[in-house]
Amino acid sequence: MGKLIVQRLGLGVVTLALVSVLVFAGTELLPGDVAAAILGQNATPESLAALREQLGLNAGPVARYLGWAAGIVQGDLGVSLANRQPVGELLWPRFWNTMALAGYAAVIAVPLAVGLGIASAAFRGSLFDRVATVVALATVSLPEYFLGLLLILFVSVQYGLLPSLADTWSGMGLAAWLEATTLPMLVLVLVTVAQIMRMTRTTVLAVMDQPYIETAYLKGMRNGRVVLRHAAPNALAPIVNVVAFNLTYLIAGVVLVESIFNYNGLGRFMVDAVSKRDLPMVQAAAMVFAAVYVVLNLVADVAAIALNPRLRHPRAKEV
Repeated sequence: MGKLIVQRLGLGVVTLALVSVLVFAGTELLPGDVAAAILGQNATPESLAALREQLGLNAGPVARYLGWAAGIVQGDLGVSLANRQPVGELLWPRFWNTMALAGYAAVIAVPLAVGLGIASAAFRGSLFDRVATVVALATVSLPEYFLGLLLILFVSVQYGLLPSLADTWSGMGLAAWLEATTLPMLVLVLVTVAQIMRMTRTTVLAVMDQPYIETAYLKGMRNGRVVLRHAAPNALAPIVNVVAFNLTYLIAGVVLVESIFNYNGLGRFMVDAVSKRDLPMVQAAAMVFAAVYVVLNLVADVAAIALNPRLRHPRAKEV
């Protein structure tokens, strides 16, 4: 098991290295000129040339990438081109805001989705199963921004139950924070619950088609006990992978949700940086998202190895 974990760690490091190349290349292809965006339309050619030299934009792309990557490895995310402040000081507070919103959604979405998926598999073909499947498909089919606008229209504008904008600030009380972030949380929950529920249902049904499940039924065991005691534990490893994948969405896929509700998280931070063509901010935010994705997938792989005896003790190759 230890060898497999080390292999996963090595693969994660290689993945992040490849992602760093793609992130740097992608930001280099963004249209416009950084120096012109900072100085404005009235900038003179001399001032533009001086600023490009100051920012190191005249160096070759390979040299700039190596310098940027070396800084990332040392924990230096660079300096914002727009306001000349360290990127880390601007990024990490917004990252923790995103983590807080994702955690709020995950605490509600994961147990609800797994429970609905197991119940839907246990009563497959029933009215509950059909209704849950239709609602899940409908929710998954709707884009996040459309769900967000619907919630704003009905929950906030029409009935005035919750604020339409997720305005938060440092030192905000827990009750006020929960009220402000409930609408974006609901959007994330609706999308995540539908995906996890459908995959959980499919995974549990695949296990329930195994011969030992049929044997349990032939012994006279009740349906609920068969599902909870025999099917669900054996479907746990794939379910963990599904949950981990959707948790990465909660953290890395909140760009639209944060923009809709004006939430001060890493997603909106990245969108604002792109509009200003602040490359160090865009690159740092993209690398943080990528690192979170890799770490969560690594955790899912380790959990799957721990839960699956066949992965912990692989069969020896035949000579």
